[in-house]
Amino acid sequence: MADNKVNMPSGFGGLTRFSDEYSGGLHLKPTHVIGFIILVILFRVLLGVVYA
Repeated sequence: MADNKVNMPSGFGGLTRFSDEYSGGLHLKPTHVIGFIILVILFRVLLGVVYA
């Protein structure tokens, strides 16, 4: 009889785990990002009005 065994490496079997508690980098709320975009747009409009 033929030996039909599959040899898998020990451990996670090729699965990768990522930590959910990564605390590095800059964390911004979506409302802050939208507010900043609105401020940039208003600043650009005001520059167009003043220097037109």
